[in-house]
Amino acid sequence: MHLNSTSMRIVSPGALRVFLATGMLLWALSATGQSEPRISTSIDTLSIRIGEQVNFTITVEADTTAQVIFPEGQTFSPLETVESFQTDTTRHDERMTLLKTYALTQFDSGVYLLPTQHIEINGKGYFTDSLLVSVATVPVDTTVQKMYDIKPLMEVRGRSLAWLGWIAVLLLLAGGAYYWFFMRKKPLTPQEEEALLPPFERAMRELKRLEDSRYLIQDEYKQYYTELTAIVRSYLEEEVHISALESTTAELIIKLEMLRDAGQLKLDADTLKQFRRILETADLVKFAKSKPPAGDAERDRKDVELIVVKTHETLPEPTEEELLEQEAYREALQAKKRRKRLWMAAASLAALLLIAGIASVGIFGYQRVHDSVLGTPTKSLLEGEWVASSYGFPPIILESPEVLYRRELELSEEARAQIRSMAVFASDNPRANLSVMVNSTLLADPKTEPDFEASIEEVLKRLEQAGARNIITKQEEFSTVSGVKGIKVYGTARLTAPDSGATIEGEYNILLFGGNGFLQQVVLSWERGDAYAEQIVARILKTLEVKTIV
Repeated sequence: MHLNSTSMRIVSPGALRVFLATGMLLWALSATGQSEPRISTSIDTLSIRIGEQVNFTITVEADTTAQVIFPEGQTFSPLETVESFQTDTTRHDERMTLLKTYALTQFDSGVYLLPTQHIEINGKGYFTDSLLVSVATVPVDTTVQKMYDIKPLMEVRGRSLAWLGWIAVLLLLAGGAYYWFFMRKKPLTPQEEEALLPPFERAMRELKRLEDSRYLIQDEYKQYYTELTAIVRSYLEEEVHISALESTTAELIIKLEMLRDAGQLKLDADTLKQFRRILETADLVKFAKSKPPAGDAERDRKDVELIVVKTHETLPEPTEEELLEQEAYREALQAKKRRKRLWMAAASLAALLLIAGIASVGIFGYQRVHDSVLGTPTKSLLEGEWVASSYGFPPIILESPEVLYRRELELSEEARAQIRSMAVFASDNPRANLSVMVNSTLLADPKTEPDFEASIEEVLKRLEQAGARNIITKQEEFSTVSGVKGIKVYGTARLTAPDSGATIEGEYNILLFGGNGFLQQVVLSWERGDAYAEQIVARILKTLEVKTIV
C-alpha cells in the first residue's frame, strides 16, 4: 500500500491535544457568552415640552429560564412615571428578548437627570446608563389663544367643610374669651377703687357716705354708730398702726395717750377726751339700746371727721417701707383679680368645649367625633397616600397604605430543596394592629403543581407561633378583577398585639394563587370590629392582581 503524501497528513499527538484544548476553550467562551444577559436602553427623544411624555425602553436579552425583575414605581424621579407598559417578550431558541417601556413626564422646565435603573436578573443586579432630558416651557400667544371669563365659584358640600366651620367657630370663641378675660383692660369696680385709696381718703369717703345715709331718719342708731366707730377704728389701725378694731374703748384711748406721750401722735387732751365721749356714746347705743338726739348723732359724726383730719395732719409722711407695703397690697389685689379671671376663662372654655362636643356628637355621631379628636391609626392609613406596586416574581400587584418591604423567612432543609426562589414582602403596623404580607415562590420543579393545603397549614402554623389562638377557618373561591381564580381562606382568631403583647379579637384572610412551578400568597390580618381596617382590607382585595405567566 502506498500513501500519497500530498493527500494526507499525519498530525502529531501533541498538536492534537493543543487543537482539542483550543476547541474546548472556544466552546466554553461561546457558551458563556450565550448565557450572560445583555441590557440596553433607548429613548425616543431627549427634549420635550412641559407636560409632554418621553418613552424610555429597557431591552434585556437573556436565557429563557432567567428571572427578570424590572423597576416599578416612581424610580425615575425627578421625572414622573405616567405609565408602565406591559413587558413585550420574544423568544428565539434558548434566548429571549424582553422590552419594557415607561412613559415619563415633567411639569417644570429645566434639564433633568434620568437616573440609572436597577434590573434584577436571577438575583443579580444590573444598572442602566443615566441620561439628561431637557424640558422646555410652552410659549403662550395671547393674540391667538382665546381668553375666557373666570368660571363662577362652585359650591362644595361635604362634612369636611362642616368640620372646618366648627373649628373656625371654636377658635373665634376661644380667641374672644382670651381677649375678654386677659387682654382687655377691665375697669375697676367702685369697691376695688376704694380699696386702693389711701386710708385717710377712704375714711373721709366712708364718712361722707354715712352722712348721706338714712339711718337717723329711720331711727337706726345702732347701725349708724356701729359704722361710725368702725370707720374711725379702721383708719387708726391702718394709719397709726395700732390694734384699734379689737380694743375696747378704754384700751384704745390708753394706746392713743401713750403714742401722744411718746411724741408719735400730736393730739391734744381735749381731742382725746372728745373721742372718748363718742366711743362711750356708741357703746351705750350698741349695748344698752340708748337713743341720743338726732342732733347729737350728727355732731358726733362731724367730731369723728375732725379727729381723723387732725390725726392725719399730725402724722409724718409715709416712709419708703410703708409705700412698699401699699404697693405690695395693690399687687396682691391685682394677682387675686388675675386668678379670678383665669378661673372664669377656664370654666368658660370648659363649658364651650362641652357644648361643642355634645353638639358634634349629636350631628356627626360619637364614633366619628372620637376618631377625629383622639385619632385612629387605621383611619389615618385609610385616608393617607396609598402605594401601588408589584412584588416578587411571578408578580403580585396591589395597593397598600404602606410600602411592603422585603423579609427573610427561615425555611427547613426539606422546604429549601423544593423551592427555587422565594420573595416575601410585608408591612406590620403595631399601632393599627394591621399586617399585610405577600409571598411569590418559584418551585424547584417547573412542572410541579403547588400544594395549597400544605401552604394553608404552614400559614396557620406561623400564626400560632406568633401567638394566635382559637383560629376558626372558612374557605371559598376568590377571583381577581381580571378573572384570575384562587382560594380564599378566612376566619377569626385571638391575635397577639406586637407592641403590648395583649390579645385582641382579630380577623385574617389567606389568598392563594398558583400554577405549574409557582405559588403566590397574600396574608392579611387586622383587629375585629375596626371599620377602617375592614375598608383597608376591602380596598387591597379590590386592587389585588396576580400574573401567572412564568
